[in-house]
Amino acid sequence: MKLLRYGDEGQEKWGMLDSAGGIRTLEDALAQIGGEPVSLEWLAQLQKLDSAKLPLLKAAHRVGPCVPRPLNFVCVGLNYADHAAETGGRIPKEPILFLKSLSAFCGPYDDIVIPPGSRKTDWEVELGVVIGAKASHVSEAAALDYVAGYTVVNDVSERAYQTERAGQWDKGKGCDRFGPVGPYLVTKDEVPDPQALKLFCEVDGQMMQDGTTANMIFGVRRLVSYVSQFFTLYPGDIIATGTPAGVGMGKKPEPVFLRPGQSLRLGVQGLGEQRAKTIGG
Repeated sequence: MKLLRYGDEGQEKWGMLDSAGGIRTLEDALAQIGGEPVSLEWLAQLQKLDSAKLPLLKAAHRVGPCVPRPLNFVCVGLNYADHAAETGGRIPKEPILFLKSLSAFCGPYDDIVIPPGSRKTDWEVELGVVIGAKASHVSEAAALDYVAGYTVVNDVSERAYQTERAGQWDKGKGCDRFGPVGPYLVTKDEVPDPQALKLFCEVDGQMMQDGTTANMIFGVRRLVSYVSQFFTLYPGDIIATGTPAGVGMGKKPEPVFLRPGQSLRLGVQGLGEQRAKTIGG
């Protein structure tokens, strides 16, 4: 099942993708469904619906983030050995965690805003894990039992803010619209192995990242369990699991960074694609 949210920013409604790629509105169906949105119980009820019998959305609408604004937007740094190498970082002994500001949270086709004065805005395609049940101190063996599904995340990053302005990474990771999410929440039954997915990112039609989640240092099971040891995760929370090699700061002989007027296309196998334009802030 592929779910999405459509409508103006802050007023998105739930939809379901049908087998022909059409959007079916869930507005009426949800009136008969209880439970917390994105929870496993809520999703189980949606799974029983026949998408062909739901109203077809005929007019074009903006597609927003595939889940409501989460309580926790967790990111993992340096989780691919090839990315760690290109940035000069060491392979971590434990997952590196940081929280992305919720002002970064936006839709998969929304413009990416390059902050005023930015010199080093960069791209990072990532597999996003969407939590479906309250998770605190869960084991690795049980970790996937707490997962609702998966999505695409672009962990947009301003490298000068991240590495040259002192303190933590958050300054370079949480700028407005630095966290596009979606287009779809793909339920975990459609993703038998989250460690066997290809992911890519193109800038102006040029392939920049071409990787696979098989190369993660810490896999999805480990990450969900690990994060839950430090704070509680809730339905709708997102864990962005790190990015493979090919980011702008790692390009040789010189780094390459985003500027206004460019286009990005990025995606994860089976989870859809994001397309965005860059604009000046």
